[in-house]
Amino acid sequence: MDTTILEMREITKRFPGVKALDKVSLSVKRGEIHTLVGENGAGKSTLMKVLSGVYGHTTYEGDVLYQGKLQQIDNIRDSEALGIIIIHQELALVPQMSIAENIFLGNERANYGVMDWDEVRSKAQQLLKKVGLDESVDTLITNCGVGKQQLVEIAKALSKDVKLLILDEPTASLNEKDSDALMNLLLEFKSQGITSILISHKLNEIAKVADSVTIIRDGATIETIDCSTHQVSEERIIKGMVGRELTERYPKRDCEIGQEAFSLKDWTVHHSQHKDLKVVNNISLNVNKGEVVGIAGLMGAGRTELAMSAFGRSYGQNISGTAYIDGEEVDLSTIEKAMNHGLAYVTEDRKECGLLLEQSIEKNISLANLAGISQRGVIDQMQEMTIAKSYQRKINIKCANTQQDVGNLSGGNQQKVVLSKWLFTEPKILMLDEPTRGIDVGAKYEIYGIINELAEQGKAVIVISSEMPELLGICDRIYVINEGRLVGEMPAAEASQEKIMRAIMNSGDKQ
Repeated sequence: MDTTILEMREITKRFPGVKALDKVSLSVKRGEIHTLVGENGAGKSTLMKVLSGVYGHTTYEGDVLYQGKLQQIDNIRDSEALGIIIIHQELALVPQMSIAENIFLGNERANYGVMDWDEVRSKAQQLLKKVGLDESVDTLITNCGVGKQQLVEIAKALSKDVKLLILDEPTASLNEKDSDALMNLLLEFKSQGITSILISHKLNEIAKVADSVTIIRDGATIETIDCSTHQVSEERIIKGMVGRELTERYPKRDCEIGQEAFSLKDWTVHHSQHKDLKVVNNISLNVNKGEVVGIAGLMGAGRTELAMSAFGRSYGQNISGTAYIDGEEVDLSTIEKAMNHGLAYVTEDRKECGLLLEQSIEKNISLANLAGISQRGVIDQMQEMTIAKSYQRKINIKCANTQQDVGNLSGGNQQKVVLSKWLFTEPKILMLDEPTRGIDVGAKYEIYGIINELAEQGKAVIVISSEMPELLGICDRIYVINEGRLVGEMPAAEASQEKIMRAIMNSGDKQ
């Protein structure tokens, strides 16, 4: 029996002005976990969209052989009929439908056009058991956390008799516990003979589950490493991804920390829909000029709610407490007032809340500061282009030109556009919510460098991150939040992952 389940030979894919893939080849063995790594924009997702039929066979050059046969995959239905199922980074679930309904959406169980709900619920329950999700099949997706939604997507894939499962950054939005559980699930699938292709930027995940690693850079295959015969070090992967050795994961910063720039006193926020539920409970914190302050905590701890409520009350109700900028009490009751006081917030959800995906890079960068490119209420398009090009060079946005739609950029370059948008407002205080989520180590390093530059300019920076090594590597001081309460504060030089987790666990015992 042939051990190879998939071969992609010299795949070339072009977009207007860009060659996204240049004769990329990929070989995947039956029953293995094959990881695909590379910088944002390297072509990983594009290659998987070719395989899954998002890009039909007439739109690219090269051959796809699956189970020894040449395939012409025109659409997603064609790939699913072969047992090739892709789970995209942005989950394709309907929030107001139940888990059971989502699992069989597009793959309905019906007799003569009438849904067999007994079969739907029964099979959905069996699939949830397979993926280890202890949840009622009648639960609405909107009431499930991101980790549970990811498991529902996998259950949906299993309902289609999956033979080759493609996961594009499946843990980008998950905490460490949920990420670990998902990796264990992939290993379980492997024992059942299911082949997986995993796109991931998290090198610890690759070390845990990968049988083979293919590195792609600038739309070309660099190498494929067999993990059973070769030692796969993080340094080797990073060098293959970025084309150079990255001697330090976090750039050094030596800047002077000044006086207090921003503080919140006794800040309390109630849930946006459930007014009796406090999501932020009497928190007081501060950040100084030239300082990078991290906010650590588990998913659902209230970190995002804290930042959004401070940024013009863009989240929550019954908000109380006092905000100070440069020692003076300020009114942050609207986004306009917050921005006028020099506050900026870079959202964790760039696609839904941070960008207009069908608009150009130029339009997105100028969006939060139209006055900066206007004269007497009329937008100066040449000035808008000049500003966009300056940020493209400064932050290294990889694109064909600044008129390119943001939706066609990679995740890391989209993140740079969001950051540029807020930097153009010239803020005094910048709140960054998961600024490196779903982006590669090279792009992360560039964003860390931007954070350092802002601090050196005397800006105050607050970073919310689920990656504790990141907070330890780039921050001067770290606050720890759990269940809406401030449960710890420590200088980064004295902090560790163990100390942060201890603060979280001890606070849970006390409550």
